Amino acid sequence: MSSSSKTDKKAAVDAAAWMFNVVTSVVIILVNKALMATYGFSFATTLTGMHFATTTLLTLVLRWMKYIQPSHLPVSELLKFVLFANFSIVGMNVSLMWNSVGFYQVRFSEICNVCYLITMLTWNLQSFLSTTFQIAKLTMIPVSCFLEVVLDNMRYSRDTKLSIGVVLLGVGVCTVTDVSVNFNGFLAAFVAVWSTALQQYYVHYLQRRYSLNSFNLLGHTAPAQAGSLLLVGPFLDYWLTTKRVDAYPYSLTSVLFIVLSCTVAIGTNLSQFICIGRFTAVSFQVLGHMKTILVLVLGFVFFGKDDLNFHVIVGMIIAVAGMIWYGNASSKPGGKERLSSPANSSTKFQKLETADADDKV
Repeated sequence: MSSSSKTDKKAAVDAAAWMFNVVTSVVIILVNKALMATYGFSFATTLTGMHFATTTLLTLVLRWMKYIQPSHLPVSELLKFVLFANFSIVGMNVSLMWNSVGFYQVRFSEICNVCYLITMLTWNLQSFLSTTFQIAKLTMIPVSCFLEVVLDNMRYSRDTKLSIGVVLLGVGVCTVTDVSVNFNGFLAAFVAVWSTALQQYYVHYLQRRYSLNSFNLLGHTAPAQAGSLLLVGPFLDYWLTTKRVDAYPYSLTSVLFIVLSCTVAIGTNLSQFICIGRFTAVSFQVLGHMKTILVLVLGFVFFGKDDLNFHVIVGMIIAVAGMIWYGNASSKPGGKERLSSPANSSTKFQKLETADADDKV
């Protein structure tokens, strides 16, 4: 196969992986909106544990069908990953409780998305626009860049850095309005941002270091996350909502929405691992803001023109322009590259094997 054909194939698979992530993210947004806003199932952490439990069942079935080949992940690495991922969920939940009222309202929708960073349509779009959560969300890219520079020896060109700045400016303009934060809320958000950045970095690192495709990595991490979140989730949700998950008035419709949410979450979990494995945590964050723009557009469709004013439109245009610039700048030679080292050289072939396995997915 010629180099141009390989490049075209990679571009097509990258686009398909990204669309898979966008579609599953939007679907789970709508499902969780109905489940939480309409049926009052506000137990976000417990629901996330259910998501990972469902994902665990799928990986067990695929392993039994011999689709997932045996792989190895050291227990120490698994524990670090689960620690980062769970601190991300708990930290963001607690941060949302300790900050503004609007910040508190968006909590359930945001955390139930198993990508952790996908903004969700809530009861009132203005509460989403007026929360300090967006500031914490904006800090994700600088933190992810810092981790890649320090831990992965990554270097960015001037244009790549400037394009990231333009994306942050655009998203900030169209999402951040009033801010209400206290010390406890800031501390919880700080923990959540850093643990989320480390979790996303580790997704890319573990796939590259141990030759794991997305299903392999999910097969290792999902059971541990499911068990820990289902154990802690009911207590954390009770602390945050003063409601008990076992006292919730379950109905046939609400149970169906829970099952649907868990089913879609499999795709959301898988697509996150595929995207971060194929790209990097920073690229995933930059492109992920496109979903923030999509949420705002959907908000206009559902809530009317009052939620899409002039400064929001200007912010959208700036953010999209920055994303296009980032795509061009980072793809050029020297735009974003890892400085060579013996460890990096030894993992090149492993990364290609992992990408080929994810192509089949």
